[in-house]
Amino acid sequence: MILPGSTLGMLGGGQLGKMFTVAARTMGYRVVVLDPDPRSPAGSIADEHLCAGFSDPQALRRMADLCQVVTIEFENIPAQALRDLSSEVPVYPSASAVEIAQNRIREKTYIRKIGLKTAEFAVLEKAGDIDGIDPGFVFPAILKVAEFGYDGKGQIAVGSLTEVSAAFESLGCVACVLEQRIDLALEVSVILARGEGQAPLAFPVAENEHRAGILHQTMVPASLPAALQQQAQAQAVKLAEALDYHGVLAVEFFVTGDGELLINEMAPRTHNSGHYTLDACITSQFEQQVRAICGLPFGDVRLLSPVAMINLLGDLWADGAPDWMQLLSNPAAKLHLYGKHEPRPGRKMGHFCLLDDSVEVLRQRPEQIFQALT
Repeated sequence: MILPGSTLGMLGGGQLGKMFTVAARTMGYRVVVLDPDPRSPAGSIADEHLCAGFSDPQALRRMADLCQVVTIEFENIPAQALRDLSSEVPVYPSASAVEIAQNRIREKTYIRKIGLKTAEFAVLEKAGDIDGIDPGFVFPAILKVAEFGYDGKGQIAVGSLTEVSAAFESLGCVACVLEQRIDLALEVSVILARGEGQAPLAFPVAENEHRAGILHQTMVPASLPAALQQQAQAQAVKLAEALDYHGVLAVEFFVTGDGELLINEMAPRTHNSGHYTLDACITSQFEQQVRAICGLPFGDVRLLSPVAMINLLGDLWADGAPDWMQLLSNPAAKLHLYGKHEPRPGRKMGHFCLLDDSVEVLRQRPEQIFQALT
């Protein structure tokens, strides 16, 4: 076990790294953050901020010298940097698990290989592959870049096979997956922790609403039948065990109109849809990340109150700072701002959680508060 007083490394200095750093320092650990942004939110509160690229050999050497274990806040850390670092210090999750999550082709292929389901998809690595798409492929569909696409970026809706060529060209003719659009009933996610010698432990299933490809709201408890919630948790655990995963893992699901679970994607880290755990669970996903990488017993994941979380994007600052009293006047609302210096449209600047005993209240009141901020 890596006990308080030790130094933990975080690759990535954004809001997930910041909330990890808060949890770790609260528990008595020191934190070293590696991030190239001199004003990164996590770097600003870490014990030491290594302001360098993620593949910088001197920075990686410094992190290996200082830290007893290293983790990540986003999946696009170069896998080779993780491998190099892991030869000197434990790194969780592993480079192999991260490498699968970095590429939609590898990810979807792997998920199917272990017996779990995804939406139907075709792989397009070059323009000539379009001619090889199964004539029975059902449209409409979404063409998604295989790498570096997130929050709706790098995606184009296509209504027929004839639209695929133009969409592929507009995405730069890079490797893509053509994914069948689902008759969607719900989107849900499962966040779990897995570590050495401990059974995987999943947080309550979260119900998610996206707008323009970006998560807008998360509700817990989800309106999914209990049997399907257990099935989603079991599938997430199966994926983690197949990967021999160590750390916190998020798995996003589509729920079809027929009540079938399809895995959309995984994130080898803490996740936006798990921010509700900061205010509504005994243990947050960030404390659990600390516990998982340090080999500590997992914290209790019980939900203490129904909760809704809403993201606050840079669009809210278009006419100046939002009127925070619209939010802070509610004693059950919890505001989290990330300390980013420049609000931009679509950029995640913060979130708030609203707790209430009534799920029905939470299906209306958080959106009312959000609208009052706009």
